Amino acid sequence: MTQKYLLSIYQPDGEAPPPEVLGPIMTKLGALNEEMQAKGAWVFAAGLHPPSTATVLRAKDDDVLMTDGPFAEGKEHIGGFTVIQAADLDEALEWGRRLAGVLSPLSIEVRPVAS
Repeated sequence: MTQKYLLSIYQPDGEAPPPEVLGPIMTKLGALNEEMQAKGAWVFAAGLHPPSTATVLRAKDDDVLMTDGPFAEGKEHIGGFTVIQAADLDEALEWGRRLAGVLSPLSIEVRPVAS
């Protein structure tokens, strides 16, 4: 039986790298995603808009408060994620290592998805 894992991609706030830097990275990322798909590990992946586009909703009493911007202020944010399925944590960590290698120096957090 497989377990799903969330591979969160943390990136610094600010502008994306210029196309000449980002282009080769996206090519390598596409190849890794294709490999994950071919091996049955890839479930789905998505990039996110900047944290400034977020809206936080918080229930308080009988009202829901809305706040523009990210839930927490910080110097980095989740810029995207990949959901995979793996036989165990070791396999998920190996995919996470590969993703970190492609997206260096960004950090990748690997976390099991609760069933």
